[in-house]
Amino acid sequence: MKKILFATSEAVPFMKTGGLADVTGSLPRYFDKEEYDVRVILPKYACMDEKWKGQLHFLCHFYVNLSWRQQYVGIFETKYEGITYYLVDNEFYFAGNMPYHNIYEDVEKFAYFSKAVLEALPYLDFCPEVIHCHDWQTGLIPVFLRTLYGDEHYYAGIKTVFSIHNLKFQGRWMLPAVMDITGLPKQIFTADKLEAYGEANYLKGGIVYADAVTTVSPTYAHEITTPEGGEGLDGLLYACREKLYGILNGLDYEEYNPKKDAYIGSHFDSADMSGKAKNKAKLQQALGLPVDDKVFLLGMVSRMTDQKGFDLIAYIMDELLAKEKIQIVIVGTGENQYQDMLRYFAGKYPQKLSVTIGYSESLAHQIYGSCDGFLMPSLFEPCGLSQLMSLRYGTVPIVRETGGLKDTVIPYNEYTGEGTGFSFANYNAHEMLHTIQYAMSVYYGKKDAWNRLVRQGMEQDFSWEKSVLEYGKLYHKLTE
Repeated sequence: MKKILFATSEAVPFMKTGGLADVTGSLPRYFDKEEYDVRVILPKYACMDEKWKGQLHFLCHFYVNLSWRQQYVGIFETKYEGITYYLVDNEFYFAGNMPYHNIYEDVEKFAYFSKAVLEALPYLDFCPEVIHCHDWQTGLIPVFLRTLYGDEHYYAGIKTVFSIHNLKFQGRWMLPAVMDITGLPKQIFTADKLEAYGEANYLKGGIVYADAVTTVSPTYAHEITTPEGGEGLDGLLYACREKLYGILNGLDYEEYNPKKDAYIGSHFDSADMSGKAKNKAKLQQALGLPVDDKVFLLGMVSRMTDQKGFDLIAYIMDELLAKEKIQIVIVGTGENQYQDMLRYFAGKYPQKLSVTIGYSESLAHQIYGSCDGFLMPSLFEPCGLSQLMSLRYGTVPIVRETGGLKDTVIPYNEYTGEGTGFSFANYNAHEMLHTIQYAMSVYYGKKDAWNRLVRQGMEQDFSWEKSVLEYGKLYHKLTE
């Protein structure tokens, strides 16, 4: 049986700020229990929901040296849906009302966490063959393992996989401070190892020292080796391409299931879509939009940032809402400029635009389960889960061809009828607008073609099973 330990800064149901938590929380459950023992280790945050804290039991405690500091480590354990979770306790590092704070605090916090993960292993009665590290917060685990622990008998033979969920976030901070925090030898803070552009870089450390590097879609794996998508590390990633794998994220098909989703009022499937029409009317009513089953209802569930294409939306919103027969519902939070922009347009076009600032899991599911189309005009998108959710619920995605969006949405072909959505290539506001207008022309003028698109989208399989096969192959390759 292969023993795999996921190391992550967040995982559902214990802590979630984004898609990373969905991946690390749901992926382990899909491995065959006869073949794999996959466990997860993450911090025990003070801001975690009390109901989870009550289910943890204390396992052990010890101390780690962080350069010249000695720090307490408590290890708690629990089981959730058949998976063992370990939580690292230290109230100095994991206090506060959210998991991440200022970067100068976080670089010390996650250096501590990385060391605690490795030093916990002898206490756990679980020696992994592979430690699967997720994002920059765990980038030092492969570094510590190879430089400080590699010769010790207990750690001999442990392999590491480092997964990049979003290359934009790298864990960069001043070299002297990181040298002081980590106690790592001075000779590894060089341009071919941990140093990048005059700073220490945790993500770079993970890439250099891990046995394999993965990211969350094949297209993104290519994009990050180019100057346009490499966020300053394209040269390194190109040089490491022999150990770089693009494995598409999956979706938890139990949680996102239009036949039994508790958040939507009326259930449906591809054979009977009548429930979706009822959901649409209910959502329009709840959000104060005119109830109209014939109008094209476009949804967005997103962070309101440049990365997610909100500068394009700002540019064409007047043109779209003034001229077109459309309703748009948007939920999310983000940069003030985009929140203010959306509030302005919602005030100007109250019959056509509903904006909810904030995040609601319930409302998000209702958007997937009610809308006709779903918009994701991202500047870059490592994988994206929202387009997978929209496909699952028969909500036709309109996306920019980047990263995982390109890998998962098949553009509609009006001659063959093939496709699962609509896409545009260039990061351009009017190219996006024309694609939305084209989608609407099919919705209004070619109902049979539209319904076929919906069905084809719902028949796609983006469950975790495929991803698990790919990760399984990689784990076997590393440990043979």
